[in-house]
Amino acid sequence: MKTASAHSFPAGARSGSVTRIRDAAFCALAGLGLALSAPAAARVEGDAIVLGAAVSLTGKYATNGKNTQDGYTLAAKRINETGGVKVGGKAYQLKILFYDDESTSARGAQLAERLIGQDGVKFVLGPYSSGLTKAIAPVTEKYRIPMVEGNGADRNLFTQGYRYMFAVLNTSDYYLRAAINLAAEEAQRAGKPPKSLKLAIAIENDNFSQDVRDGVEEDAKRLGMQVVIDDKLPPELNDMSVTLAKVKALKPDILVVSGHEKGAALAVRQLAEMHIDVPMLALTHCDSAQIIEKFGKSAEFAVCGSQWDRSLNYKDRWFGTADQYAQRFEQEYHYEAPYQAAESSAAVLAFADAFERAGSFDTEKVREALAATDLMTFYGPLKFDQSGKNIAKSMVLYQVQDGKFKVVAPGKWASSKVIYPAPAWARRK
Repeated sequence: MKTASAHSFPAGARSGSVTRIRDAAFCALAGLGLALSAPAAARVEGDAIVLGAAVSLTGKYATNGKNTQDGYTLAAKRINETGGVKVGGKAYQLKILFYDDESTSARGAQLAERLIGQDGVKFVLGPYSSGLTKAIAPVTEKYRIPMVEGNGADRNLFTQGYRYMFAVLNTSDYYLRAAINLAAEEAQRAGKPPKSLKLAIAIENDNFSQDVRDGVEEDAKRLGMQVVIDDKLPPELNDMSVTLAKVKALKPDILVVSGHEKGAALAVRQLAEMHIDVPMLALTHCDSAQIIEKFGKSAEFAVCGSQWDRSLNYKDRWFGTADQYAQRFEQEYHYEAPYQAAESSAAVLAFADAFERAGSFDTEKVREALAATDLMTFYGPLKFDQSGKNIAKSMVLYQVQDGKFKVVAPGKWASSKVIYPAPAWARRK
């Protein structure tokens, strides 16, 4: 097996048959079906327990695949720095075996089979995206292998009766509900009934975005709002001018766009280019799309759903506070910690906690320990219901104000008051 330190490879060097040991995390990147040498029985190697993960290092999800991998790797490193996991009176280090799922469901399922059947991995960390999680979950269920995931938010994942899948994040139907409710509250303050508000929706044709749409629509209907546009974004996510022409004509009060980071970037760019006014632009994936860094003042006043923020008052024994986690992440990787990385780190912490409470690496005992989780982390509280959903934490809502993400909802976490309606382009400096 070819090994090297993390610093032996430049950031862009992700070749097909490469294995590298990065601090605590054992990372194997397998590309395009090439053979890769891996341990035949990787569940416990001396004083190390090996977890497995197939993540998107190439393909359309590569940006958030890297965020996911970095989150997993940092958590393993930090756990090991603080003494590892203590099981049966012995301290074990964590290692993670990574494969590249190439952002495709078929490859993800194939690699899950490989991790379990060939590599002997008994504990799996989830992939990036609901679609990839949906592909892998039947495999881990078949073999009764516990999986903790932080990036599969499709609520349909939690209606399948899975017993071995646990998710640290909120389901995707909650991503932008707060935006609808916040707009309704602001309308009432201005003396307008919520039912007077008009809503436009433009989403990618994927499970995650469909869930975002359904959650938004449910709350809009409850509040009596009228949905005036309900569009699918083009598959290439390269032009939404047709939808924006409708927005210009119909003048909705809220425009909801869900298309992962490409959709967020597209909406911000084209609204600015076309100078189309909308009182509230509500997006997913603002931070991973880097809308502030890439678009500057054009991103001002955008409202963004997020699973986590560094300003939240959460704390754990590994990283300390949410802000201390963010600082450590930025020291390691030299970019701001997105929530996709934070929730990935939280998934590793859930396993570490379960290993110690189980007092064993027996998969059934670990599954039972995961089911009984009641843990506070830098990311927020973790507690799973019978479907595997985390029922203990809330989403947060950002708004871009003065070139920074400010939490505007829920009220108890808010660092700023929402600016609604957003100023028209003609009034912006």
